[in-house]
Amino acid sequence: MPTASPAPASLAARRETGEAKVQQIGYKTGMNASAQPDGQLLLLDSTRPYPVLDHARGAYVWDTAGKRYLDAIAGIAVVNLGYGRDEIVDAIDRQARRLPFTVANTFLNEPALELASMVAELAPDDLDYVHFSSGGSEAIELALKLTRQYHVECGRPEKSIFISRWTSYHGATLAALSLTGSRSRRAIYEPLLIDFPHIEPCYCFRCPFDLSFPACSVKCATELDRVIQSIGPDRVAGFVAEPIVASVGGAIGTPTEYFPMIREICDRYDVLLVADEIVTGFGRSGKNFAMEHSEVVPDLLVMGKGMSGGYAPLAGVALRAHVHHVLARPGTTVEHVFTYGGNPISAAAGVAALSIFARERILEHVTEIAPYLREALETLRRFTFVGDVRCSGLMAAMEFVVDKDAKTPFPVEAGFAQHVQRTALSHGVVVYPGTGMADGKRGDIISLYPPLNFTRSHVDELVSGLEASFSEIETNL
Repeated sequence: MPTASPAPASLAARRETGEAKVQQIGYKTGMNASAQPDGQLLLLDSTRPYPVLDHARGAYVWDTAGKRYLDAIAGIAVVNLGYGRDEIVDAIDRQARRLPFTVANTFLNEPALELASMVAELAPDDLDYVHFSSGGSEAIELALKLTRQYHVECGRPEKSIFISRWTSYHGATLAALSLTGSRSRRAIYEPLLIDFPHIEPCYCFRCPFDLSFPACSVKCATELDRVIQSIGPDRVAGFVAEPIVASVGGAIGTPTEYFPMIREICDRYDVLLVADEIVTGFGRSGKNFAMEHSEVVPDLLVMGKGMSGGYAPLAGVALRAHVHHVLARPGTTVEHVFTYGGNPISAAAGVAALSIFARERILEHVTEIAPYLREALETLRRFTFVGDVRCSGLMAAMEFVVDKDAKTPFPVEAGFAQHVQRTALSHGVVVYPGTGMADGKRGDIISLYPPLNFTRSHVDELVSGLEASFSEIETNL
């Protein structure tokens, strides 16, 4: 006879158990238990403390202990217009009361239609057709599916392989992670990933070919030609790249020749060029989209993060006219739907955010403040461990080394980037750490993605906080 299941614990008992677990975690990490939320939340890294944020305004966030932080990463390149934008909150409230949800493969909604028109207005050339998703990883998956179907509809069903680059990040879902060129982020999931080929990145600070620009003849671009030929041009569907490498590389840009060469190679072999502008889109680089710096138009442009200003989950893919023409033929159906794709609440947030972006001339402000940020960050090269300072618009990074001449990275076990992040937090500044730039495992950076309405006084406060942090670290080194 089966035994009866035990009665569920009372709420008070469950709370007590949860508090005991939090206390245990706090003991293990040496932090105050109150730094963690009560309950059963799975932590991504249970070995370190997570301050609990309480509220935010402008470029600042406050934790529940009352400590204020300058958010120099805008919630990781998302809160591009700063916190406390009541206009966006009001738009969300109105839409939630009027129509909170539509089924994307059955109905349209007015906010999504309006937002698509606004995005098409900002996007270069004929990238006039947009489909929305909830986040960047979803949008990357959508871009792969659209690219694959484009080739099938064109009578090229054998085209199914995508090429990307090492030292890149394209998302956390399995296909997006298959494209990603961060060995550390891929490692544990390798058995689950698609075996997409990767080419070497355009990374002048640590050139993978041990060459120097311009004598290198931009070999990192011609490498794409070589790999396409080795695979077979009839099998390659698309090439996916960030115009400026973000979290995995820290503001790694390209010479002006790079993307024109990539565009020509893709055209030669009927390969679609997919630009991942999830981070760089909507003014981050000083242009509406970073591909505009090279005057190259991709076939598909993936966007996200800053499109809603961080007030609602929102991303999407813009298609050029020739791609849309094929996918919109009579009788053609794109077999794809995300539950919250084109959600009216998220779209309403996007419409409000892009309206502010235009009205407050945010793009012009970025071009004005970016040189000030660059010059201020350059002063930090004086610290012995700052090997490189990179800046594109309001997107910046510092790469750390043991020896500047040899560009020797810190050992993995030092956890140097995370140490910099924790030290900066203690000085009231939020930065984003990254590792693996040198050889997939070693190589530390911090990235900066401040709100696009950052002021000179914010820059001064940021650099002052970093100076204090770096001085403390250098003394301990």
